[in-house]
Amino acid sequence: MSGVSGGVARLLGLAALGIAAGVGPAQSGQYASRPEIARNSPEQRTLEARIRELGRGFDGEVGIAVREVDSGWTASWNGERFFPQQSVSKFWVALTAFTRADAGQLDLGREVTVRREDLTLFNQPIAQQIGPNGFTTTLDNLIFRALTQSDNTCNDIVLRHAGGPGAVRAMLARNRIEGIRFGPGERAMQSQIAGLQWRPDYSVGRAFYAARNAVPIDRRRQAFESYIRDPIDGATVEGIVEGLARLASGDLLSPRSTQRMLSIMSQTRTGPQRLTGGLAPGWRIAHKTGTGQVLGATQAGYNDIGILTAPDGRTYAVAVMIGRTATPLGTRMQLMQNVTRAAIAYHAATARSGMASDDRR
Repeated sequence: MSGVSGGVARLLGLAALGIAAGVGPAQSGQYASRPEIARNSPEQRTLEARIRELGRGFDGEVGIAVREVDSGWTASWNGERFFPQQSVSKFWVALTAFTRADAGQLDLGREVTVRREDLTLFNQPIAQQIGPNGFTTTLDNLIFRALTQSDNTCNDIVLRHAGGPGAVRAMLARNRIEGIRFGPGERAMQSQIAGLQWRPDYSVGRAFYAARNAVPIDRRRQAFESYIRDPIDGATVEGIVEGLARLASGDLLSPRSTQRMLSIMSQTRTGPQRLTGGLAPGWRIAHKTGTGQVLGATQAGYNDIGILTAPDGRTYAVAVMIGRTATPLGTRMQLMQNVTRAAIAYHAATARSGMASDDRR
């Protein structure tokens, strides 16, 4: 269903943000504050109708939200329903790490040695670099790999140094970001979805896949369906775009950490044909994908969230979360691209109508 979130998001003067991070205002102070926008405008109704059309027309369970960052206005479909995050949750881990760094509680330049016993499961490109003596890098680099490559092992190590799941939940509560759950970590959660309990040897080769294939199909299906119905890492799309918008506005982190996190997200390599595929010339995106397990033809979680930046510097927080679907990948990507295009069309329409000027009242 469509919804409107009230309030005007604060926008700090991050002069370098648009250049270094590829997102944010084109010029510092360009629109540091703006009057409350008129509600229920023709442009808003058009975007709401398009989001509703896309949600209803998709063969699967999906949540969609588009939030205009500087005004706080949001259009959504299934906006308050919880969907599996999967690797979207890495966004909250990075936020927590940067928050602790800002507080002087974590040195992101600290060197960390990644060893074979640190390995998790599924996507972990860093495994190829771990030799007999491990692989030494910094926490900042692990955050970069976790966000841009969606590396599960890197994320797990960052999570551990940031204080664990409890620290992420505390960060969300402290910032009053609602509609976000944070699970127990990749090892425990992915095992649970498969009807297993984690064992360290699952991180070696294809041991996890072999163990999962040995689970009786009825037990595995029960665990899989239970996860989709009530995901332990679930999030609402309205909660997600709230978090994205507050990051973009400089409300959650210091200017330096805001710039760094958005810069990293703008270099994401995963999901190039999801939200990114709908960009128009001159538009940019900083985003994070999430992809869940498959049972039969059904996938539990196929997601992309991000911050779109227009050529004039205005920003939009976007989230598309597919909880369950058996549709072809191309159809899912087309949905996400169409959501990006809908946000861009809204931006163009408001510019034409004069809504995008600072004298809009």
